[in-house]
Amino acid sequence: MNERAEFVMPSLGADMESGAVAEWLVKPGDRVRKGDVIAVIDTDKATIEVESFHTGTVESLLVGTGRRVPVGTALAVIVGIPPAAEPVSPEPAPAQPLRKRARPRRPTPARLPAPGAPHVPSPVASPLVRHLAEQRGVDIARVRGTGPQGRVTRADVEHVEPSPQAKVSPQAKVSPLARRLAAQFGVDLADVHGTGRAGAIRAQDVREAAERGAGPRPPEAVEEATRPPAEQAEARAVPEADLERRREAMRQAIARAMARSKREIPHYYLSATVDLTGALAWLRERNRDLPVSRRLLPAALLLKAAARAAAEVPRLNGFWIDDAFVPGKAVHLGVAISLKGGGLIAPALHDAARLAIEDLMAALKDLVSRARTGRLRGAEMTEATITVTNLGDQGVEAVHGVIYPPQVALVGFGKILDRPWAVDGLLGVRPLVTVTLAADHRATDGYTGGRFLGIVDRLLNQPETL
Repeated sequence: MNERAEFVMPSLGADMESGAVAEWLVKPGDRVRKGDVIAVIDTDKATIEVESFHTGTVESLLVGTGRRVPVGTALAVIVGIPPAAEPVSPEPAPAQPLRKRARPRRPTPARLPAPGAPHVPSPVASPLVRHLAEQRGVDIARVRGTGPQGRVTRADVEHVEPSPQAKVSPQAKVSPLARRLAAQFGVDLADVHGTGRAGAIRAQDVREAAERGAGPRPPEAVEEATRPPAEQAEARAVPEADLERRREAMRQAIARAMARSKREIPHYYLSATVDLTGALAWLRERNRDLPVSRRLLPAALLLKAAARAAAEVPRLNGFWIDDAFVPGKAVHLGVAISLKGGGLIAPALHDAARLAIEDLMAALKDLVSRARTGRLRGAEMTEATITVTNLGDQGVEAVHGVIYPPQVALVGFGKILDRPWAVDGLLGVRPLVTVTLAADHRATDGYTGGRFLGIVDRLLNQPETL
């Protein structure tokens, strides 16, 4: 018998009390797998893409878009399938020796059946692939999948010529989330090409427009330009008011979390000054062989050193829950990122201690970009085990931060400054950075915190080991 499971409003941070479904990416009858993104949740701080925790079929959606509900409220019902019936990828066939003169076969592109062919049932496809098919006006039930067990992949859908009906219509609608994002990113909706049903403008359309800049004006721009000025002003006033509400809600959420932190966590603070002469010289030498787009910034060294130190001092990498320390399974480094509309969030760089320095730099750029365009995942907002804040670009020399509960530590980096510094009895001018640690005295003490700062110092003076 099939099991039923509820998809509930997740807690996307210690300070989150409620949220709203900004956009559903699935509908009743859709097949979903564990890890598929099925909804976009609007919190006080950001819009977050949330994954399913279950594999099965969406039976019903219980909460409509725009309705704010408490954390834990059931949002949808997913009907599972017995484990024995789960589609299993076939075992790979043993490799066969190639015959002489054998030519490699070209992959067969996905194509639609010939006209008049019998209609076949819709093959298995993820919600994101179904979403793409809907955007392109492709009937996914008539696409031949090339994935395991006939599963339709993204490439299969992209090989099919889009339907002319997928183009923008003059009566294009705009989803509430898309309208708010447009106001947040300063995107003119008249310059956005809608890819939803009947040319509706969706959140992803606005995000892509924000990334590439202004695009060609679609037909609905003409209609918008001919509206009376009063109507145009009224239309613009709605998202601006909504954006102001979000800023205020974010400040209140931050205030609640920080008040709780100072009320419940007995902080202690330590600081150390680190000489970056060797680290910056190594960085310059490393960047000589890299293209401009992939060059490393000092922030990558600082973050990697903090992550490696957290791995070596695991008592600072984890959570204080139910009067006990719970260690993190890996170093998921929370990075404080300021948002264009005001406020900040601290999504996680997963397994940062094990990332190569180049990969960490690329992951950091990607995380910042997605944080500022509303494309973060739920796991990135809930799994940080220690947070780093860097205010050096603001001219701040030292950061004495407030721990984000239930974490037990926060690392701060200030501005890199040229200052007098004595080495082996000789005084010179060197680039220095102040590293601070705010830690929870219930989980550690000053000796443990001091070891952490000592390891950061050692690693930054041996950059080739990072």
